[in-house]
Amino acid sequence: MRPSPIGVIVLVAAIITSVFTAGNAHSAPQPDERAVVIVSGGNATSPFTTPEEACASGLAAGNTDTALRQDLLDHGYRVFTSPAMAGRGLVVDQDGFGAFGDCPITLPEIMTVNSTGSIDTAGEHLARFFTYLRDTYGVGEIDVVAHSMGGLYSRAAFRVLQALGTPIRIRSLTTIGTPWQGTYLSDYAIGRTPRSDCLGDAFCEAAMDGMKAEVERLVAGSGREVNQAYLMGPDGWNEAQAGVLDDIPVTLIAGDRFTAPAAPANPTVWPNDGLVAASSALALDVSERVLPHRRSFTFDDTHSIFVSDQVGLPWDTGLTWDPRVHKVIRDALAE
Repeated sequence: MRPSPIGVIVLVAAIITSVFTAGNAHSAPQPDERAVVIVSGGNATSPFTTPEEACASGLAAGNTDTALRQDLLDHGYRVFTSPAMAGRGLVVDQDGFGAFGDCPITLPEIMTVNSTGSIDTAGEHLARFFTYLRDTYGVGEIDVVAHSMGGLYSRAAFRVLQALGTPIRIRSLTTIGTPWQGTYLSDYAIGRTPRSDCLGDAFCEAAMDGMKAEVERLVAGSGREVNQAYLMGPDGWNEAQAGVLDDIPVTLIAGDRFTAPAAPANPTVWPNDGLVAASSALALDVSERVLPHRRSFTFDDTHSIFVSDQVGLPWDTGLTWDPRVHKVIRDALAE
């Protein structure tokens, strides 16, 4: 499918972010010390929610997390969403697409992910958030479900926790549309991937141009880091993470809604979910030293409901709103 270019420029605001239950809900009571934590991606602004408390107006947990959170709650899981802000500061009420407000708890900046900042700094803040859950809610075992850049932020947090010798146990990691190998948008922004690899697709070209403008505006941060040059290779960020996931099973979920309009096509670009190539979300070139325990799934979905909305698709074609994806995530948690 080739999406219409109408409204594509609006996607720039969510470029780095992007990321209904099937059958009857069933009870799956979890131990009090165990919880699922949903982590949002780059350029996201998402509120902190607990199993009992969420935002009273708009989308209860923001546009990335709301449907997934509700599905897990409906199936008996204890769920928290981690706070994220597109920039430094506290999460405040949001208007516009995916608006939310009247949230009961606002956490300090020190445990709020700056979703436009560097991957490792985001990991430090997320590690403090995990520690807060342990100290305040008695959470000792965590299943992490991460969308987009949230998968990289989570891995950075795991390394921090392991270095500190924390008693918190990470039971599993599920990544949804995570650019394990980078995104072609950032590759274009740093001059690695040419615009011509969009093969004339207007949506792809506008997204590339938008990412480049954002990277140039911010100068530093995860938008500049989420590319092959930074993440891949013998001296890349991924290899520096070797060992972190040795005892953590990982489930990888990719979207491939958009296919190349012509051949031949660059596999680091096509097929993709609108922002991240399926090959990157499936970590096809990430070594077993870094990712020893993996299971992979692909759905014909977009990166997020924002992308779906821009191209005129229903929200349940966004990865974190698709009931089929929810089922895979629940299966991963159960196993």
